[in-house]
Amino acid sequence: MLILSCVLLVVTVVRPARSAERIGVSYSCLSSSIPLSLLETYARTGQIDSKFADYAPRINSKQLAQLQQLLSTKIPLNSVAVSQFLHTPIGEELLGRLAQVIQTDDLASEFHALRDAMILAARNPQGFTPLEVLRQFPSETVYIKLEKALALVGEVNQFVNQTNDASMVVNQKATLEAQFPFDLSRSENLRQPGRLAWKKQTLTLSDPERDRQIPTDLYLPHSRTRHPIVVISHGLGSDRFSFAYLAEHLASYGFAVVVPEHSGSDSNQLAMLLAGRVRDITSPQEFLDRPIDVSKLLNKLEQLSRFDPELQGRLDLQSVGIVGQSFGGYTALAVAGATFQAQHLKTMCQASQDSLNLSLLLQCGATQLPQLPSHLSDPRIKAAIAINPFSSAIFGQAGLSQIRVPTMIVASSADTIAPTLPEQIQPFTWLTTPNKYLALITGATHFSALASSPNEAIPVLPFVVGTNPIPMHQYLKALNAAFFKTYLMNQQQYRSYLSANYVKTINQLPIQLALVKTLSTSDLSKNLEDRLSLNLSACILLLLVFAPFPLWDWASNSVKPYTRRLM
Repeated sequence: MLILSCVLLVVTVVRPARSAERIGVSYSCLSSSIPLSLLETYARTGQIDSKFADYAPRINSKQLAQLQQLLSTKIPLNSVAVSQFLHTPIGEELLGRLAQVIQTDDLASEFHALRDAMILAARNPQGFTPLEVLRQFPSETVYIKLEKALALVGEVNQFVNQTNDASMVVNQKATLEAQFPFDLSRSENLRQPGRLAWKKQTLTLSDPERDRQIPTDLYLPHSRTRHPIVVISHGLGSDRFSFAYLAEHLASYGFAVVVPEHSGSDSNQLAMLLAGRVRDITSPQEFLDRPIDVSKLLNKLEQLSRFDPELQGRLDLQSVGIVGQSFGGYTALAVAGATFQAQHLKTMCQASQDSLNLSLLLQCGATQLPQLPSHLSDPRIKAAIAINPFSSAIFGQAGLSQIRVPTMIVASSADTIAPTLPEQIQPFTWLTTPNKYLALITGATHFSALASSPNEAIPVLPFVVGTNPIPMHQYLKALNAAFFKTYLMNQQQYRSYLSANYVKTINQLPIQLALVKTLSTSDLSKNLEDRLSLNLSACILLLLVFAPFPLWDWASNSVKPYTRRLM
């Protein structure tokens, strides 16, 4: 029925009698515009028309290339999928914020005009581009509200500067900690597979109390000894195949690796949303179910280790680690001991009305829960690695300070889903556990840690993944092997690999890895406290798609030169 409703919605949205032919900017009572066809020609051919030439010199060649790529990038979603997402609470929230910047020259609501334009553009079976969205606006000219756009650009600049400053501090600290050379020639290459062969088997855990299935892949080394366990928790819209490369790597070093699939927030959930079979990207209940999945899975493994002949005596349930990415990073921190801070979450969400932080929008979904428990930690977890986690609102400083086990936070400098500064660097300073590490990967994005999966609901576009992610995969292999060898197997010789001097020796351009053990709030600029909730990607995407004018230049100067030109 839901699918039929969405199909009817798409069919009954009548193509407007007129569509956008020009794109412009408005500032107070002043406005200027250029034909949309000029941008379409540029996106298709890379040729700059004489009318567009007045704008192009104010954008450098790199920005022009990025603009061309963005304007011509095909988004592989159909109308039903787009409609489904844009009618979710998160989709409507984002639309409302984007619509603040867009103005049409008729009486159509900017919010509904934007949503309808996206749905109409998505009728193209080959996928749609941002330019096609602009074409579908029910107005001859689509204007960018320059006051709003400039405010966003100012926030982007502020956020970029803060993130760059924080990253610089981390890299400087890493340089100071890398005082002694690391002899790589006499060390083990942890980026390469270990010596043990392994076997993969799939288990299915049923939890009738929650009406939940947890399909799980177990990677078990070929050895009759007891193996410490590492749980890998995937992110939202992902699945257990996204980190198969890491599971295989850790199994070759002697760990029994279990990779559960969180059925309420996996790729299948996303596929059902896009197909019209469910209404939300994920349920707030998933904030509780994911940590519970981990504990239920460990309970099942305890049973199997006692009664299953193949697993008997081969699993060490007293030495368990967890690594998770994004929503899985949250999961890792939760089971490692972070406590929920309901009032802090409520306060943060009330103050985030103008935020474009996607991870904060997701965290605020937890306010819909009738009650947050104090914690969902599991005492069997002895070490945790959180990759691109979000935690600033749901845990905050008070919650993260309760973690007692060794913890590593991995941050990507170009993470625009869970922004680096508020969601990783700042939270690292809140950890009080004596064994803590912050790994900053400059040039990586929120998706660089993922491998492709055969069950992807939406292909991750190359420009979203960013630079070749293989070096990041290599870094994660080395860091995970060293971390869990040290803290689960108690092989202290691997502690030297958890150092800035070791990391310095394995760096590969263009993605750079820095590792620090200490960082305090006082190390960071006082300005880092301000406006930490802005999501850089949403703002940049908004400005690139809907304002292909030289806003980069306007942001660094004042609006006066532009207003003079309008007059």
